[in-house]
Amino acid sequence: MWHHLEYMINRYQLQPVAAVEAGREQYPIAIRRARDSDALLLQDLAGVDSAAPLAGPVLVAVVEGRIWAALAIDGERVVADPFLPTEPAVELLRLRVAQLRSAESRPRRSLLSRWVAGRARA
Repeated sequence: MWHHLEYMINRYQLQPVAAVEAGREQYPIAIRRARDSDALLLQDLAGVDSAAPLAGPVLVAVVEGRIWAALAIDGERVVADPFLPTEPAVELLRLRVAQLRSAESRPRRSLLSRWVAGRARA
């Protein structure tokens, strides 16, 4: 019994976090890339959302130490906990993906061309 309880605590990374308070409108949200260690949590989140797990690179919204929502960087698919107020987190995820895409589309001057231009001036 204790082994099973320890397994569940480790799998879901349960920590003493503040419960979702009714009427609370703001939570600190951290946006980051999903890690390999988040794979089981993302599968569980997709199961709670009744959706297929996300594939490829994923951004996650972490609120008070727990993943509330995730967005595939390559697509527009979102999985989020339907029992939590995840709309602001999903908006931030979409904003971050848009920022990443616009940064990729900008032409970059290569390091070599900058080095050559700098040497030509010297």
